[in-house]
Amino acid sequence: MVKVYHNPRCRKSRAGLDYIKSKTDAFEVVEYLNHPLTTDQLTVLVMKLGIKPSELVRTQEEYYKTNLKGKQFHDHEWIKIMAENPRLIRRPIVESRYKAVVADPPEEAERFFTNPS
Repeated sequence: MVKVYHNPRCRKSRAGLDYIKSKTDAFEVVEYLNHPLTTDQLTVLVMKLGIKPSELVRTQEEYYKTNLKGKQFHDHEWIKIMAENPRLIRRPIVESRYKAVVADPPEEAERFFTNPS
């Protein structure tokens, strides 16, 4: 079973979810704007993604442009910022027990399904 962190109002997230649906029936959708991730959950997710927290931030969001652009933050600060402002999190994210991928573009999820552990 995989989790798909999804925002139904986002075109890219809907496209990613559609791609996941074409590959498997074994998934759980988490609408992370309605059920925000904790700092601990985000920390684990970033580790599974194999990226720095700042790489998970959507820089085109107005909140980012107004309050964060050009500022430097430590990894734990980025995690806290995303936990408090979940719209900043890139989507969709597909997560399994040991790894995760950002499925934007949707074909990025293919890496996940070719080796889903």
